[in-house]
Amino acid sequence: MSQLYVVVLATVGIGLTAALLAWRERPEPGATPLVVMLVGQSWWSIFFAFELQAPTLAAKMFWSDVQWVGVVAIPVAWVLFAMEYTGRDQYVRTKYVAALSVVPALTVVFAATGDYHDLLYTGSELTQQGNVEVLRRNGGPWYWVSAGYTYLLGLIGSVPLLGYVRSETSQFRGQSVALLVGTVAPWASNVLFLYGAVPIPGLDPTPVAFAVSGVAYLGALTRFRLLGTSPAPNRRARRLVFERMQDAAVVVDSHDYVVDMNESATEMLGTSARSALGRPAGDVLPKYDYVPSVGTTSEYVTVDGRNGQRHYDVTVTEVSDFHGRNVGRVISYHNVDEHLRHQQRLEVLNRVLRHNIRNETNVIYGYADLVADEEGPATDRARIIKERAIAIADMGEKARQIVDTFEQLRKETRTVSLRNLVERTVVDANERFPRVEVRVGALPTDVRVNAVLGPALENLVENAAEHNTEPDPYVELDATVSDGWVRLVVTDNGPGIERHERAVLERGTETALEHGSGLGLWLVTWAVGIADGTVEFEENGPSGSVVTVEAPTLPADEETEEPAETAENEQTGTESVGEMDTPPNSGESTTGDD
Repeated sequence: MSQLYVVVLATVGIGLTAALLAWRERPEPGATPLVVMLVGQSWWSIFFAFELQAPTLAAKMFWSDVQWVGVVAIPVAWVLFAMEYTGRDQYVRTKYVAALSVVPALTVVFAATGDYHDLLYTGSELTQQGNVEVLRRNGGPWYWVSAGYTYLLGLIGSVPLLGYVRSETSQFRGQSVALLVGTVAPWASNVLFLYGAVPIPGLDPTPVAFAVSGVAYLGALTRFRLLGTSPAPNRRARRLVFERMQDAAVVVDSHDYVVDMNESATEMLGTSARSALGRPAGDVLPKYDYVPSVGTTSEYVTVDGRNGQRHYDVTVTEVSDFHGRNVGRVISYHNVDEHLRHQQRLEVLNRVLRHNIRNETNVIYGYADLVADEEGPATDRARIIKERAIAIADMGEKARQIVDTFEQLRKETRTVSLRNLVERTVVDANERFPRVEVRVGALPTDVRVNAVLGPALENLVENAAEHNTEPDPYVELDATVSDGWVRLVVTDNGPGIERHERAVLERGTETALEHGSGLGLWLVTWAVGIADGTVEFEENGPSGSVVTVEAPTLPADEETEEPAETAENEQTGTESVGEMDTPPNSGESTTGDD
């Protein structure tokens, strides 16, 4: 018996140590209920030790009754801990705690007044087990009510934790397993006691099993950072994301009834969740018959609201249960009004860049050409005007390419052969810059990339060739493929890209004092970004630059590849533009309406 007494005292020490560690973690979710549970276990063990040492039947009965305070506190604290720890703290309210405490409070009252009734115990006696006298008590009707209630709360508290046993987070797995082991051990020993399958009949080994609980809880607190890393925010965060997301979201079940919606959905529909939930989706959602079973609508859905018409892109996501059965769908409405306004601006800007600027510069160039034909002091000025007109036209062309590049964002991705893309770029560069040697390394075959890389590569080669004033100018292109990525390297021996221009591109913004000298490199950066790639600018000693573009390879389009000339125009987003060497027939502008 002395050995058992030592084990019980050790159990008390372990439990109080774990309680102290949990106390220091307040107000972390679950800390206070865990302290109460550990103190309850220690209380039970302490007074169980007193019961073992008591010499008389009356004394043993007294200490046995005192133990009930800790016994009934454990299951209530366990449920409250599980609720807080797993983020279900909405159930940890005064009214719920009071309801959970009714049976435990009555149990303590019945234990304190046991001399006047047989509700908790029908009889108590001392039995001789070897050299030890053990208190043996026969449970009354309330004893079995209390026992059943204890096991019920234990089960309720364990269910939420079972979900974290297979969590992707190793700490949550370790915490949940340690907590379940710490809970199952004493309850399993108590079940064995109730069935009489214990070494010493009449002696409840549950307080001894608390040694296992204490070690498990200490491991959870120290090894797996219980209360330091908690899954409590998970459920609330997921709900918060759903409620506060800007897109309207409506959840319908497999029978097309509305079962949930977020705040944005109620604002979009001009209704309340209370009036919409439970109704057929066709009565709540506009044009529900056009909503696909899964995927995205091919056309925008128009909703009439208090602020006029709004246009939405509708996406439907299927919701499946653990067995893969469809149990509902989430219908998301993404407002595209700003996108449509932006698209209108791009269309107007594209028209201005495509027609108005080019026509105006044609007029300026033509009149400057007329002035240059007349001998006189104005000839040099006319030449400057012509050069500036060409520069303005080129800048307008670059801007139009940028607009066309951004237009690819709302279109289906089109792919081109990497070999064809490079070869077309080289042919164009040889025609425009005959004095520059354009070298091409070995090109991979059967590799396709996003067509938006065409304008990027053309502008890189143009920038390298146009500004190269070396005696033996060259531009070199190399392309390699590895692990589904293509690596394009453009090298030249020209003046290189200024450091401040590289800094502007890396920063991604321009200021009045720090800005680039044109649009070409911005076009390269944006086009590569649209292709989900990266671009790096480096120096090529002793002169020149090295630009490296990396982008993912893509599968071939279902459509057959178009003829070279058509494919090239679509790839670059440009039209054939005649040379500005023909003066206008009259002094009137040939531009369209502004």
